[in-house]
Amino acid sequence: MLAARVLAAVRSGKSLNEALPRLSGEPAAARAAAQDVVYGALRARERGEFLLGRLMARPLAHAETQALLLAALYRLETREDAAPMIVDQAVAAAGALANGAFKGVVNGVLRNFLRQRARLLAELSQDEAAFFQHPAWWLQRLRRAWPKDWEGIVAADNRPPPMSLRVNTRRMSVGDYLEKLQAAGISAQPDGSAGLRLSRPLPVDRLPGFAEGWVSVQDAGAQRAAELLDPLPGARVLDACAAPGGKTAHLLERADVDLLALDIDAARLERIEENLKRLGLAAEVRAADCLAVEEWWDKRPFDAILADVPCSASGVVRRHPDVKSLRRESDIRRFARAQSAILDALWPLLQSGGRLLYATCSVFTEENTGQIDAFLARWANARRVGQEQWLPDDAHDGFYYALLQKA
Repeated sequence: MLAARVLAAVRSGKSLNEALPRLSGEPAAARAAAQDVVYGALRARERGEFLLGRLMARPLAHAETQALLLAALYRLETREDAAPMIVDQAVAAAGALANGAFKGVVNGVLRNFLRQRARLLAELSQDEAAFFQHPAWWLQRLRRAWPKDWEGIVAADNRPPPMSLRVNTRRMSVGDYLEKLQAAGISAQPDGSAGLRLSRPLPVDRLPGFAEGWVSVQDAGAQRAAELLDPLPGARVLDACAAPGGKTAHLLERADVDLLALDIDAARLERIEENLKRLGLAAEVRAADCLAVEEWWDKRPFDAILADVPCSASGVVRRHPDVKSLRRESDIRRFARAQSAILDALWPLLQSGGRLLYATCSVFTEENTGQIDAFLARWANARRVGQEQWLPDDAHDGFYYALLQKA
């Protein structure tokens, strides 16, 4: 029932960040179990909706009971050995929703699925969106952009993500922290200049020295931002879209720089300040819209700028599976317009010879190479000195980076 409440909120248009607080106040074990079902059901959303479309003439009028069916179908597909228990639990949960009006419907739908499983799955295999668990428009874009890689991308999207760490090298070396993990019985392997990838995810309170700032959770692909921008000690640096602060902190861990971290969402700035305090780092943190330059810029140019722009999140959808439900194809054009405006607003703030790193967590061409090609056509004093496209796989999420230098 807990999972159904969150799923119903997402199906109504809320993000997971807005919906997950509905689990607050619940026991930790129940909260974790519900969250696991929510994430799994959202990753398999197209599959679940297809199956319900075959099992029901029309969706139920009660949103939470309809979401309960999605959650139960996900569990039936992933826990075949526990089918009777799952059906019984779902029917019991339905009894606590809508005054129990749909208990019989829930029981009938789930038992029909078990009886007709083979036929339903055969039909599902003929429906591309349901089979690949992505909206049809999303699959079409991936095919155009990545004709040889698109199936690997969607397969990675449908799996739980890896858990990677970034060692605070101001406190200790990667090798020293790896030894501390091994002493705690935690298996990991080095990944990148400051990274480690865990063999399996675990709560951060089990990580040695997490509260003391020895380490942070950050995907290996995200760690490339600070490595690519690589400002020199003493440089004046702008992180223009900084929250929640992982890339901000990594820049500060690598060098003593004068860093201004901006974000338009004042509430999210608290995350940045909490992270910096835990890690023993300092920066100027300010709530501001990076587009409203005249409201926050002091006219002193920056040596380096990180523009980690808002995007479709198509490279990190396995971490944010609500994106499959909330994103529309028209959003890609909207994001592209916003990205273009941010680039044009920030470029004049860069010192001659300075570098700007454009970053997205997208795999869509319009937000990545297409965006930078158009920017270079607009600005004669800009040149691309580096570019990387990371596609999601078992080791990291999907990211795009373009390193630009001002003539």
